[in-house]
Amino acid sequence: MGEVIGDLLPLAFVMAISPVPIMSVILMLFSANAVRNSALFLVGWVVGTTAVISIATAALGQADPSADDGPATWVSLLKLALGLGSIALAAKQWQARPAPGEHPPAPAWMEAIDTISAGKALGVGLLLSVNPKNLALGIAGGVTVAQAELSGGESVVCIAVFVVVACASVAGPVLANAVLGERVAPTLDRMKRWLDDNNATVMSVLMLVIGVVLLGNGLGGLL
Repeated sequence: MGEVIGDLLPLAFVMAISPVPIMSVILMLFSANAVRNSALFLVGWVVGTTAVISIATAALGQADPSADDGPATWVSLLKLALGLGSIALAAKQWQARPAPGEHPPAPAWMEAIDTISAGKALGVGLLLSVNPKNLALGIAGGVTVAQAELSGGESVVCIAVFVVVACASVAGPVLANAVLGERVAPTLDRMKRWLDDNNATVMSVLMLVIGVVLLGNGLGGLL
C-alpha cells in the first residue's frame, strides 16, 4: 500500500496546486458571505475529487487491470493516452501564458464571485473538480489503485490520502481564514496575485512532468 500511496502523491500534488480553484476560494474569502460560500466551495471540491478517483478505481478494478507478468495491456495503453493528453494540455497552457507584464483577464464567473449564492458556490467547487485536467489525474490515480489489487480497506486509505493532498490547497485558505480571520488577508491577496500571473506557466510545467511520467509508465508496461 505504501508504494501505491507514493505513486498517488505526485498526481494529487499537481491537482492541489491548480491555481484556478485556489484563486476562486480566495476571492470568496474576500466576498460577502465569505465563510459560508468558501466552505461550500470546499465541499464541492472534495466531493468531486473523491467521486472521480473512486469511480475510476471501482470501474477499472472490474476490468482486470493486472496480468501475470505486470499490468494488463489496456492499462499501459490508457496510461499512454493519459500521458499524451497531459502533454497536450501542457502545450495548450504554455501557448496561452500571458506576455511578461501582462495580466490575463479573469473569467466572467470569477468576477461575479462577490455576489455568488450558496448553491452556486457549491456547484462551482464541484464543476472545477471535474475539469479535464482533474479527470485525467483522477483516472490515473484510479488506475494506480485498481492495478495494485488492494483490499477494500487499503483502497479506501489510498483514496483518502489522495483526496486529502489534492484538496489541501483549497482547504488551507478556508481554515486559515477561520482561525486567523483578517490577519491572513494580506497573505491570501499576495498568493492570489502570484497565481494569477503564473497560472499558465505553473500548470504547463506540472502537466508536462506528469505526462512524461505516465508515458514512461505506459511504455514500461508494454515493453
